[in-house]
Amino acid sequence: MATKIKVNGMTCGHCVQHVTKALQELPGVKNVKVDLKSGEAAFDKPDTVTMDQVAKAVEKAGYQVGK
Repeated sequence: MATKIKVNGMTCGHCVQHVTKALQELPGVKNVKVDLKSGEAAFDKPDTVTMDQVAKAVEKAGYQVGK
């Protein structure tokens, strides 16, 4: 089952690419799908990757994880 997060601050296709790349760089994260319209990212992650690591990767790319 995919994990979903809200991503704030995305405004265009380049934003989607940055968030996608940031999530794909986490070890074991697969099937990343970022949707600009809904402001959500969905992905499969192993138990070894924490949501804190996911949030830090998104923030490092210049965006915020929403609630």
